Formats: sequence, C-alpha cells, structure tokens
Amino acid sequence: MSAASSTSIPRLTRAVIDLSACRHNLSVAKQSVPGTQCIAIIKANAYGHGMVSIAKALSEADAFGVARINEAIQLREADITKPILLLEGFTSENELDLVRKYNLDCVIHNELQLQLLEKESDDAITICLKVDSGMHRLGFNPDNVEDVYQRLEKCSSVNHPVKLMTHLANADDKHDEKTLKQIDIFYKSVEGCLSDKNTHDISIANSAGILGWPQSHSAWNRPGIMLYGVSPFINSKAEEHNLKPVMTMSSQLIAVKKINKGEAIGYGGTYVCEKDMTVGIVAIGYGDGYPRHAKTGTPVLVNNKRCALLGRVSMDMICVDLSQQDNVQVNDPVILWGKGLAVEEIAEAADTIAYELLCGVTNRVEFSYID
Repeated sequence: MSAASSTSIPRLTRAVIDLSACRHNLSVAKQSVPGTQCIAIIKANAYGHGMVSIAKALSEADAFGVARINEAIQLREADITKPILLLEGFTSENELDLVRKYNLDCVIHNELQLQLLEKESDDAITICLKVDSGMHRLGFNPDNVEDVYQRLEKCSSVNHPVKLMTHLANADDKHDEKTLKQIDIFYKSVEGCLSDKNTHDISIANSAGILGWPQSHSAWNRPGIMLYGVSPFINSKAEEHNLKPVMTMSSQLIAVKKINKGEAIGYGGTYVCEKDMTVGIVAIGYGDGYPRHAKTGTPVLVNNKRCALLGRVSMDMICVDLSQQDNVQVNDPVILWGKGLAVEEIAEAADTIAYELLCGVTNRVEFSYID
C-alpha cells in the first residue's frame, strides 16, 4: 500500500474564511460613507485571510491597498485589474520601474521618492501625497506640503492632479480629540493645493474613521480591519457595528482526561485543579498562531458551549475545562475565535489586538473558503 500524500491528510487546525461575510462588511463601509469610493486594504495577506481570495471576492471595492510592492505584484499576477495603491510607495529606481510595469498607484511620503520622480520622464503614474498630520510615522511635514505638491505638479512622470491623504493615529478611541486635531491640520496644510478639480482626490478615513468620525469622511475611504469582521474601536466588538466575523479558527479535542484535585496542568504547573476535573486537550497552540500569552480563563467553544483555557498554551496544544460539558468525546469540535466567539475577546485575554491574532495564523493551519 502506498503512503498517502501529505496534502491529502486533513489537518486538525482549520481556518474557515467566509467570503460573503467579507462582502457584507465592505457594504457596511460603503453605506457608512455613501457616494464615495472605498480602497479595500488587503495588505499582510489580507490581514491573514488570503489576499488573492479576498481581492477576488471584493468585486465591489473601487481599489485595493497594500503595503509593499511584492504584494501588489502578486495581485496583478493573479489577474486583479482594479487600481492598487502602494501604501509605502517605492524605495528605488528599480521599484519605480516595477510600479510602471504593473500599473500601480503610489503613496509618496519622503524627499527621496520626490527626487526620483523629478528625475523621471517616463509614463506618468498616479501619486498620493501623504501628509504627516500627527502620527509621525510616514508623510511630509504639514508646513512643506504645498511646496511638495507644486513640485509634483511640475513632474511629467506624475498624473495630475496629485491626490492627498493622511492617516489617523488615535481614531480607535472615540473620546480622543487628537483625531479632530489631525483632520484640522491636514485640511489647513492642503488648503493651497485644493481646487474644484481635486477636492475629490482626498483620503483620510480608515475603518475607525469610517464608523466613528464623520469629519474624516472624504472622496476615498480606506476600510481595513472592519472588512474582516473586527471592531476598529477599543473596548468594542464587531457585532456592535453590524460587522460579521470572516475567519473562524477551529480544531478538535484529541484527549479527554480526569484530573484530581490538587494536580497541576501544563508547563510550569501554573494551573492547579481546585477540584476533581474533566480536562480536554485541544490540538492547537502557538505553533498554529494561537496566542501563547492567553490567560487561564480565556474562553473557548467546545461543542458550541463556552469553557475556559487552563494553564499555559503549548506549541501544539491547549488544555480546557470541560467540567460543564456533557458527553464530551475525542474529536468533538472546538472554536478558538470567529463564529460565536469574538476574536476581540481572545485578543484582550492575551494582552494583544485582534490584528495580531489574524495575521499570525501559521501555514500549518488548513485554510478553506466558503461563500
């Protein structure tokens, strides 16, 4: 008998990606800012969801945004024809040549990029001038924006008019006035650049801006984390904003054990049973992307019923309290986050954010897509 191919053996850990939920979340973004355009942000492999599959599902997006040029090239080679905005822009003449070859739009945020464009006279590309309105990461100083804009307008290598954008640093906190300050700084810095021709070429709002800061709404909005069914706000869950989870991370029980009162569980014996307990062993760990720092008490769904994580997360396994479960058996299904269990709740228990959990799912997890 020949050995089975490793690709035909089902994996215990699975990530099911609901494409219809992703489309629903895009529709929420578009309905929140009617009459405007959406740049769907699908960088970092669509926040861990599979960039090409997500791009193909989001046919109603007006454009896509990625961080790096290799991501954009991957989309083009997968026959994605919509505009693609390169959020970090280019870093060299070679990359600028690739921008033209693959018909990409670029954010420009530093003097080197500007000088490279001024040296060029090849086919014009679409440029988005980024203003540092207060995040102090990428972008031109507000005091220099009008001068940079005029220099770009003189470049034969640039399509006109030049687009304008900024990024919000604190929009996840609805009570933080810095967001309004940033918006004010941005508009003051670009006042000398605006005319009737290019007021439709502004982009400010990310997911939090779209859902919580109408002052940030403009012609082009950039939904990111909300597309994947995660709230962009602190102390908030997706369902409060009519968002649906896209990724459901699941596994199964591989053992059910009776553990006596006073016995310790897992590495370091950090959890000691306070009574005789039924404990389940789940085939998932930080080797799959489950957060190592998830605390005892972190919720897990076993047979769609909540139970608690016990002790330390291992590379391949976690232990869970099955004391409140009836007739539980090896191979019973377990959901770690997604449908029925908000990823925001797991992130909070692990002192991290949902973005990191979604992006951190490893390649030994089997991905499947439903629609």
